[in-house]
Amino acid sequence: MKIAFFSTKSYDKTSFGNFVEGSGHEITFFELALSEITAPLAGGFDAVCVFVNDKLDEKTIGIIAEQGVKVIALRCAGFNNVDLEAAKKHELKVVRVPAYSPEAVAEHALALMMTLNRKTHKAFNRIRENNFSIENLTGFNLHGKTVGVIGTGLIGSAFIRIMRGFGCSILASDVRESEELKSLGVTYVPVSELLSKSDVISLHCPLLPDTHHLINAASLDQMKDGVMLINTSRGGLVNTGDAIDALKTGKLGYLGIDVYEQEAGIFFKDSSETILQDDVIARLMTFPNVLITGHQGFLTHEALEQIAKITLQNLSDFERGVELKNKIF
Repeated sequence: MKIAFFSTKSYDKTSFGNFVEGSGHEITFFELALSEITAPLAGGFDAVCVFVNDKLDEKTIGIIAEQGVKVIALRCAGFNNVDLEAAKKHELKVVRVPAYSPEAVAEHALALMMTLNRKTHKAFNRIRENNFSIENLTGFNLHGKTVGVIGTGLIGSAFIRIMRGFGCSILASDVRESEELKSLGVTYVPVSELLSKSDVISLHCPLLPDTHHLINAASLDQMKDGVMLINTSRGGLVNTGDAIDALKTGKLGYLGIDVYEQEAGIFFKDSSETILQDDVIARLMTFPNVLITGHQGFLTHEALEQIAKITLQNLSDFERGVELKNKIF
């Protein structure tokens, strides 16, 4: 199968290059993101392989379908960037990688928490300048704190197990409650109760119409003063403007994000020699209690290996006409 691979980075070439030989597939790598403008590049290919910020709206899907593309292979779990109705209309199958390394994202959420709390990033910069003062670097013990986890799928569950190791009390909220997690001492509560009782809140749910701007002015108002909020899931879960207001008043004491609602066009590229045009993220970056990473939560050797293996297997299953266990529809 001939695959047009969009939004290519060096690590994609390495990870997929390690497994494509002998798979029966041929990959052409494009650094450009897939959109209505770049869709003609998919001409002559059987499949497109895309990532989180590729834009598969109705127009883009129409163009690639006209050119003979038969399947959209997402090399990620989320699919909110795909117009599924348009894909269905054009009879394109959509497959994804529902789980690659839940621990990778869960551990990154912990890294954001620990860095914000113990201010290791600030200490690192001070000491490089021979400043060994520890003034204003005071953190808090995670042990004994209440951590709220919204979304207890594979990633949320991995995160919960980590936080239990720190001696935290865990409150969780999900439409599907895990009996296994309950047996470990996790208490499921309504979101409103989780928000009001948690010292730290970590988001691990998908971006759906019901979860869009789950964190907004009203939900922030329900939280404890000085709460820590971590988002390694999808940027659209948080109304960034409302989060900025909460940071200004002190309602939000810490904000750690690996995702951002308007990250397309910003994340995954080096813009160090250009002027940042997004005033919202620029404002976020002025807060000393905000930590932003560029959607790197998935970026471990183990996760990249699994993404490549599962994506190529999805395409092999499609080519052979066998059941697509990772299809969205």
